[in-house]
Amino acid sequence: QIVLVSGHLDSWDVGQGAVDDGGGAFISWEALSLIKDLGLRPKRTLRLVLWTAEEQGGIGAEQYYQLHKENISNFDIVMESDEGTFKPSGLGFTGNAKARDIVKEIMTLLQPINVTDVYDNAEGTDIDYWMRGGVPGASLRDDLSKYFWFHHSQGDTMTVQDPNQMNLCAAVWTVVSYVIADMEEMLPR
Repeated sequence: QIVLVSGHLDSWDVGQGAVDDGGGAFISWEALSLIKDLGLRPKRTLRLVLWTAEEQGGIGAEQYYQLHKENISNFDIVMESDEGTFKPSGLGFTGNAKARDIVKEIMTLLQPINVTDVYDNAEGTDIDYWMRGGVPGASLRDDLSKYFWFHHSQGDTMTVQDPNQMNLCAAVWTVVSYVIADMEEMLPR
C-alpha cells in the first residue's frame, strides 16, 4: 500500500521552475527525509514522485498512471504540491465524507503552526488520473498572493523561496503523509 507525495520538475519557457514547481518537489523530498531522519517506519510505503513534463500536458503523470493503474487499489492517497510553497493554510482534499473527517482530524495535529484548514477539492494535474479513479487526493494550499508575480516568468528562481515558509510546507507534508501511512486502515473510498 502506497502513500504518494509529489511535485514536478519542469519549468515553463523562461523560468527556472522554482515556484512552479521546484518547491513542491523539495517539500515532498524533505517530508520523506525528515521521516527517515526521525527513524519512523510507517505501516505503508511512502513514495516520492518527481513528475516530468507537467507543463507539456502532463505526459509524465499519464505515463506513471498507465504503468501503475493496475495497482490502483493499493494507493491510499496521492498528494501533490503545485501552487508554490508560500505560507501554508491547509490542504485541498478530494475524497468521501469519512475520509475527509479523518483528514480533518489529522490536520488538528498542525494547530501549533496554525495550518488546520481542509478545503474542498484537491488540485494537481499530476494526480488527477488517480483521483478520477477514486483514490483520495490532497494538495497543499498556501498564500497565493505573490504566486503569479513569479509564475511562468524570469522571476521564477530560488531567490523568491522563503526557507521558513518552505519548512512550514514541509511540516504539513510530513505530518499528513506519515500519519496516513501509519494508520491501521487505508482511507475509506
